[in-house]
Amino acid sequence: MSLSYSVEIKRLEGNEDIELPRQMSELAAGFDLHAAVTEDLALEPGQRRLIPTGFAMAMPAGLEAQIRPRSGLAYKHGITCLNSPGTIDADYRGEVKVLLINLGQETFVISRGERIAQMVFQTVPAIEFVPVEVLSDSVRGAGGFGHTGK
Repeated sequence: MSLSYSVEIKRLEGNEDIELPRQMSELAAGFDLHAAVTEDLALEPGQRRLIPTGFAMAMPAGLEAQIRPRSGLAYKHGITCLNSPGTIDADYRGEVKVLLINLGQETFVISRGERIAQMVFQTVPAIEFVPVEVLSDSVRGAGGFGHTGK
C-alpha cells in the first residue's frame, strides 16, 4: 500500500511555457525539474549557479522535497547539484531553485525548459530529543570516519 499526499503547486508568472515537475516513467521516484532561465546560460567548468524552476509549492507537514542530480547529466557532462540532496522544507513557499555545479571539463549550456534535476519527496518523522547523562553502548561506539578500515 502506498501513501498519497497532496502538494499544492503554483506556476510563477512568466513561466507558463515551463513544464511542471513530472515523473518520466510510471514507477520513477523523482519528478524532473525544468530550467526557467530567461536565456541560455553557460555553466563553465567549476562554476556554480542557482537555476530557477518557475514554480513554488506548499507541502503538508511531515514531508520534505529533496533536490537531486539527474544521473544522465552527471555521467555525460559532470553536471550535479551542490548540497545534494538539497532539502525544501514544508513551510517554504518561495520559488524552487536548483544549485548546479559543472564538475566536467567543458562548458555546459542550460536552455529554457531543459530538465536539470529531480525532486524526490520523503516523509519526516516527528522527533523529540531526550537529554541524558550517559548514552547506551553499541558495538560501534564512537568509531567515526574510516573506523572499519579502507
